[in-house]
Amino acid sequence: MAEARIISTFDAATGIARITLDRPETLNAIDVASAQAFLVAVRAAVAHEGLRCIVIRGSGRAFSAGGDVRAFADPSGAPAIIDVILGPMNEALLMLRAAPAPVVTVVQGFAAGGGFALALAGDVVLAAEGARFAVAYTKLGGTPDCGLTVSLARRIGKAKTLELLIGDAVLGATQAGAMGVVSEVLPDATFDAAVEERVARIARGPTRAYVACRDLLAGDRSYADQLEAERAAFVAAAGTRDFAEGVMAFAAKREARFEGR
Repeated sequence: MAEARIISTFDAATGIARITLDRPETLNAIDVASAQAFLVAVRAAVAHEGLRCIVIRGSGRAFSAGGDVRAFADPSGAPAIIDVILGPMNEALLMLRAAPAPVVTVVQGFAAGGGFALALAGDVVLAAEGARFAVAYTKLGGTPDCGLTVSLARRIGKAKTLELLIGDAVLGATQAGAMGVVSEVLPDATFDAAVEERVARIARGPTRAYVACRDLLAGDRSYADQLEAERAAFVAAAGTRDFAEGVMAFAAKREARFEGR
């Protein structure tokens, strides 16, 4: 089995957990070992006390090329290998979807197939100007995975998503930004500094309110049910220390100092 290289860290002072795919020689392609290691890293990240933000990125010149196609070289074994890769990936993605803090994905270079889908698992997707996004699945005769048919369709609609899949599209960062695929496109020259500024700002924010906003938007409720969900969420938010701080800061005309509680 190939060596799994996932770097995971947590800064207790800022509440920022970082997960880095670290197989740059493969463009951070995902094989069985790295899928399992990614699950371990995500499980640890969401369990940290005082978590304020999770940051996911790739090392080197790519975010992730998606599934490691070399593992599919034997057609007779490909179905089983894909199944074993997607088991831990799906579990990790579900954990990220329910994470107690916002998830930020940071895309430099190439994000293809499952790598594209993983990038879209972020609540906030930050892309460098030079980033490229490729659906890639149909080029191999495959179909989407890692939640792409949900995450991409929610951003640009089902019809446009299908158009990109059938057309085996490759999007530049500027195009992806204009379409709403990514949250923000940042200059290559100042990318890392700009990312850190945005991550730090999110980590200083009202974490529980951010998560409640994400959860409200994730549901497919009727209008009446959504109104009730919003009411329940706001009532819960009003009982937090961050809400009390926000109200006091507003009255005092100063910046709020949120604690994520």
